Amino acid sequence: MRTHMMRRFHVSAFFLLAATLVALGTNKGFTQSVSTADLRERSRPRLEAIYERGEMRAKPFRAEWLLDSSGYLVRELDEETGKAIRVVYDAASGKQRIADGNKQVGVSNHLLSPDGTKRLQEDGRSWNVLDTQSGEKRKLTAESMQPDVSYQDISWSPDGQRVLFVESDSSEVRTRNVIVPDDPSYPSVRKTRFARVGTKIPSLRIGVIEIENQQTRWSPIELPEDGGYFGQLSWAGNSDEVLVERISRFRDKREFLLAKVGGDVTSIFSETNDAWAIGSHEINSGATWIDDGKRFIFLSEKDGWRQAFSISRGGDDLRLLTPGGYDIIDRAEPNDVVDEQNGWYYFYASPSNATQRYLHRVPLDGSGTLEQVTPDNQPGWHEYQFSPDRKWAFHTYSTLNTPPVVDLVTIPEHRSIRTLEENSELRARADEVIARPAEFIQLQITKDVTVDASMIKPRDFDETKRHPVFVYVYGEPYLQTVLDRWGAAQVDFHRTIADLGYIVVSIDNRGTPSPKGAAWRRSIFGSLGPLSTEEQAAAIQELARTRSYVDLSRVGIWGWSGGGSNTLNALFRKPDVYQLGIAVVPKPQPHLYNAWFQEIYMRTPEVNADGYTRSAPIGFADGLKGKLLIMTGSGETNTHIQIIEGLVDRLIELGKPFDYMVYPNRDHGLREGKGTEVHVRMLITRYLLENLPPGPMSMSSSPQ
Repeated sequence: MRTHMMRRFHVSAFFLLAATLVALGTNKGFTQSVSTADLRERSRPRLEAIYERGEMRAKPFRAEWLLDSSGYLVRELDEETGKAIRVVYDAASGKQRIADGNKQVGVSNHLLSPDGTKRLQEDGRSWNVLDTQSGEKRKLTAESMQPDVSYQDISWSPDGQRVLFVESDSSEVRTRNVIVPDDPSYPSVRKTRFARVGTKIPSLRIGVIEIENQQTRWSPIELPEDGGYFGQLSWAGNSDEVLVERISRFRDKREFLLAKVGGDVTSIFSETNDAWAIGSHEINSGATWIDDGKRFIFLSEKDGWRQAFSISRGGDDLRLLTPGGYDIIDRAEPNDVVDEQNGWYYFYASPSNATQRYLHRVPLDGSGTLEQVTPDNQPGWHEYQFSPDRKWAFHTYSTLNTPPVVDLVTIPEHRSIRTLEENSELRARADEVIARPAEFIQLQITKDVTVDASMIKPRDFDETKRHPVFVYVYGEPYLQTVLDRWGAAQVDFHRTIADLGYIVVSIDNRGTPSPKGAAWRRSIFGSLGPLSTEEQAAAIQELARTRSYVDLSRVGIWGWSGGGSNTLNALFRKPDVYQLGIAVVPKPQPHLYNAWFQEIYMRTPEVNADGYTRSAPIGFADGLKGKLLIMTGSGETNTHIQIIEGLVDRLIELGKPFDYMVYPNRDHGLREGKGTEVHVRMLITRYLLENLPPGPMSMSSSPQ
């Protein structure tokens, strides 16, 4: 009963705040009826509910399919004893029984040998082989005398006699000093390896260990002197050959190689892209064997769209599986979902709406007939977890305005068998909190470019009056913000901001990973920042041109990480468009960022000096006119604080007023320490309220 009452209280906290905000709305704006301090503090209960109690977070459904696909295993608490138990549910009937200890599930443990008699076990900087019957342990690799050598991508051969691995050696990667927050007066210093743009990256080599005698054979496959990466690394359907995906340092070239253990290496497929072949998501990376190892499936954007291909083992027969002008958004699961028995390949796509995602399939024979498996009457975002036989799936469906529902469905009929998680409490809470559903719109900013945008209006929205706009930006290749999915793009925080009297908008410019073709995604290649800055500003102008209730005299922008960088660029390069910016953990000096990410999109300053100059916000700091708040953590391991403080020094040198907040010892997510997540959002809220007047104003009035 106590738990039930507490839940009701939390829901009421949302409702009371919303009702208060409705009562505060006036034609002259919020600031004339209540102070910004009162508005800020009335936001606190809602933010605490979101970030401390997780009340807007959906309950996931976690289960594992049995290997024979007859049912699934769920870990539950016994109602009588309170102890954890494993329950098996029959897929067809829903009948349940306590699982026996030997019941195998479809998720395999890659450290367990194929026959289950041996297990790989990490032991410091070395690996052991553990006999699962006797418990006997023996060394597989000698302990490295070099602490910067590690072993990755370890896998057993099908016959259990060999182990494949990648050795990574970071000993030549430069170190940076990091202060350890131990003794306040005499803090320790830890050295950590960091590969900055243009510097040495870890060296890699591939090895195969014979279990019988612990002999290691090193592959003759090499990477260039300046370094590179390995993507797919797996046994090629037998215990004598290995499939290797070799990727260049700049990710503009990738090859699939077939290597015999201790023998020859054959190239099966290679591609080169003027921008990149493999992006930071690594969606295109990887391969799945089919037809008893005679062919494998892989993804490529070589023809202008992200498409699926199958290729013969010898590389002489390449087939396009997904012809047409649409992108594969992603594989249906982390590994490709293939139904070989019935001849189908499953994947996510959304040819007509880049904000949504649906399950599709095509024939494996390359005939190319696209079928949408997800029903048309469920517009939004869909996820599936397939049974091993591909006849069942756990299906999760949500929209930006509707919490997820999980049901068991048949494949391909998509017949719903039973609901597995309804999230009924969250749905009730959402009904009270979401006064105005988020809207999806399209803005044509040039003759040939139309961008997707989302818009959340205030609870007391009045289209006959002008409202301030607060833009949430990312704008870089790693992330879309305009998605029709529950919880996307900090929407719960943005609903809180909207109910304070702002229209919250987010826009996906060209260069974001939208499923709109390779040219769309690669349009920003060479310099992250200039194009996104132009298109974000153009979209705001178009929004105001087509909607008279947008107040261009009150426009703010904020973003996190790459979005923080775009916030700086917006404020510095478009000072007449934006009056306020809040940049959280930005990277104003991209040449100081990590090599792994930045070099994909901009190469290095040695080969692209102009691109780095045009990208760096620090070079445009003299354009600052509006209010600027920069936020970071002193414990940053991603956009290091030194990258940011170079800009801080530059703004001081220029005599520009700005605000700067450093959270001690917090990392990139600014979530360590009790109360941090709420404090971050309260600071953003306060800065916004104090510097960009909220609420509606008459069409004829000027901002206060």
